[in-house]
This record gives sequence, C-alpha cells and structure tokens, in this order.
Amino acid sequence: MRPFWIEQALFGDGELAPALQGAQRADVCIVGGGFTGLWTALQAKQKNPALDIAIIESDLCGAGASGRNGGCVLTWSAKFLTLRRLFGEAEAIRLVRASEAAVGHIEDFCRAHGIDAELRRDGTLYTATSQAQVGTLAPVMAALEACGIHSYADMAPEEVARRSGSARNLAGVYSPIAATVHPGKLVRGLRRVALAMGIRIYERTPMLDYRAGPPAVVRTPAGSIEAGKLVLAMNAWMAGSFAQFERTIAIVSSDMVITEKCPELLHQSGLVDGVSVLDSRTFVYYYRSTADGRLMLGKGGNTFARGGRIAPVFDQRSPYAAQLTEALHSFFPALRDVPITASWNGPSDRSVTGFPFFGTFEGAPHIGYGFGYSGNGVGPTYMGGQILSSWLLGEDNAWTRSPLMQGPRGQFPPEPLRYAGSIVVRNAIRRKERAEDEDRRPWLVDTMLSKLASAAGKADKQ
Repeated sequence: MRPFWIEQALFGDGELAPALQGAQRADVCIVGGGFTGLWTALQAKQKNPALDIAIIESDLCGAGASGRNGGCVLTWSAKFLTLRRLFGEAEAIRLVRASEAAVGHIEDFCRAHGIDAELRRDGTLYTATSQAQVGTLAPVMAALEACGIHSYADMAPEEVARRSGSARNLAGVYSPIAATVHPGKLVRGLRRVALAMGIRIYERTPMLDYRAGPPAVVRTPAGSIEAGKLVLAMNAWMAGSFAQFERTIAIVSSDMVITEKCPELLHQSGLVDGVSVLDSRTFVYYYRSTADGRLMLGKGGNTFARGGRIAPVFDQRSPYAAQLTEALHSFFPALRDVPITASWNGPSDRSVTGFPFFGTFEGAPHIGYGFGYSGNGVGPTYMGGQILSSWLLGEDNAWTRSPLMQGPRGQFPPEPLRYAGSIVVRNAIRRKERAEDEDRRPWLVDTMLSKLASAAGKADKQ
C-alpha cells in the first residue's frame, strides 16, 4: 500500500528511475533513497561536483519513513536537556543551533530548486492536554534561556486554544523556528534535483548482500555496484539487515489519519496556517493542517516490531485508525462529520538516546552509516546529510568530530525481553495517560513503569 503522501507526490512525477542492471561502478554508493540518502548525496555533490554518486533504493525514493511521516520539520531545542547530558553543554548548544538552521536550509533549498513541498514556516506549539502535562517543559525552557538559545514564548491558555484550533490544549509554548511540509513532495523533489545534478538513482533495486572490500561491492537482483565508499542510509531497515545493529534501535510505528478537505471548518476553529501542534505525552499526539485544507493527526508508540524485523502491518492501513479518529474528533468536534480520507503507519527507528547516530564499520572505515532518528527526522536528516557528506569528503570539521559520529550509545535488551518489555511499558503509559486525561491519579506501578520509557520520547515527533 502506498502511503497517502507518496500517492499524491507521484501524480505527475514522471517516469520512475530504472532498476540497476549489470556491473556498475561509482565513487560513492548510497543504499537508501530517503531523506538521509538524498541529503547526503546532494550535499556531497554540491561540494564536489566531480564526485560520481549512485543511490540504490529497494522501492521508490520516499516509500519508507521519509514519505509517510507527519511532515513536521522540528528542531532539537525541546530535547536540549538530553543533548546536554549526553554530549556536554557546548555541543548541545551547537546541535540545537544547527537543528534550527536546518529548517532554513531546507526552505532555501526548496526555493532555489523550485521544489513545491508545500513548506509553511509557521512554527510549532508544544502543548499540555491534561493538568498533569502543564509545566513539564518548564525545565528545558529555563535551560535554553540560560544558554541564550531560547526561541520559545509562553502563551496564555486562551491564546494556545485559539492558535492550535482546539480547546483541548490547556497550556503551551510557541517557537517560530519550525515548519510543515508535504513529505512526499519534498522527497520526490530532492530526487528530481539529484537526478538533474548527475546523481544516478536506481529504484526498485534492493541490496541483497555486499562485500566490504575495499572497494565495497553491493549485489542487487540484476547487477552489482562497486564503490570506493559505501553509505548505508536504510534507517529502520538497518536492524534487520545487520546483526550488529539489531539491539541499537527499537522499531515502533507512527500511525496517522487524514481528513477530506475542510478548509472552512479549520479556519473557523482557528487553525489558519501551517503550525504544528504536539502535546506533552510520552508518545505524543501531533497534528497540523495541510495546504489543501485537510487535518492530519498522528501518534507514535503503537505497534512494536520483534527482533528488528519490519512486519507487514507497517505497510498497511493503520490498525489504530479508529482510535486516531476518535482523538481527532476530541481535538476538533466540529470535524466529526468530515470523512477520513486515509490512514497509514510506518516504522520509526527509535534509538536508546532518542537521537540518530553515525559511524563507520569496524575494520571497514570506507563504509559509513546513519540512522536512529526516533520519530524526528524531517529536519534532522538534513544534519545527517551534513555529517555523512563531510565524512565522504574526508573533511575535518565540527560534524566529523561530533560525538554523533561515534556510533550507537547503548543497546536495548535482547529479544524476547525487548519486545515483551516494550508492550508492558507501552500499556502502562497508556493507562497512566488515560487516568491523567480523566483527572484521576494513575496507579503507582504505571507511573513507575512509564519512567522506563526514554525521556527523549517527549516532544519527539515528525
């Protein structure tokens, strides 16, 4: 099943890129035609136009997480405390600033190359939808302000309700440094620019296996490609393809529904632009309007994969469509009679820290990788492109020296403990937040179990 965004983006997209045939060579081979792979190729090619780059993609560019997310271009500012704990204050400040700059870089790239990604830079609202959530972001707001990187403004409750379009949002903070996009049109637009720049793209070309070399050789169903450097940009699919990464990410779904066009009702609610709205749950609700007057709502933390394998359910209509529709109606009662156009889900590669990690294979420094965006990848994948393109070109800069380039930090428990534990913690979080929604005191055991979930999960959705 093609996700809604990709179906829209493919209309009038032109011919698909051919599958790889025969034995090919390139300076660089990138496995994965999503945001990370495309941004890496584009930035490397911009720096060195003579570089021969080939991308292989098992399906269509954007058919994975890049084309089925919520389209919220967010920064890392709301995760500053975790950044500081992991990497120190100086690097945390640099990464927050870089994540904010990435929003502008994406906007500038789209403008310069004529990519109509429906990008609207209208900011983001982090809200509270229960009294228990009120004030949860205060510590990070204070830390940002103390470091001089505070882009947020407190809003009065009535202004939060008006700006978000929903009285369910009781409190909140607003930052102008965020955007929303049509993710399918963005990823297909990047693909178009890459082809125009001379980057070879082979769609419907899965990697069957590879030989490390050097040079590295990737084998595909109808050919092979030899390259001096190999970049693995497969995101959630990395865990099932490489045993050394099986415990570095937990694969969990993000599920979405989208309505038919209803611009008049949205305007009446007060949701008049492209602001993204995220509440303060562990697995947040997030929503936004679209440029053509629909409402999209999503929620993470639903379906968990076993052992890093992408189950068929990740490519189907969301099994949580009814619950998401109920949540949409609770935010927007006036939309109760508006039909739901589509629902879908996709695999999110959640790391232990909640941040992506990059590195090279032990004993094969010409093979690089990057993944683990943890549900916030539309903006940070541009940073992933900065990291991997810097590595490809042998640069010594803040990106290649960043601790993000030092591989994964920590591992999840082995199976079956990871899967069983994920379900137990997820269900505890659901019970705890249901109690909070109803202004009841959660069970103590649910509160304790909920603390086992990564703190990075809050304010952490595309």
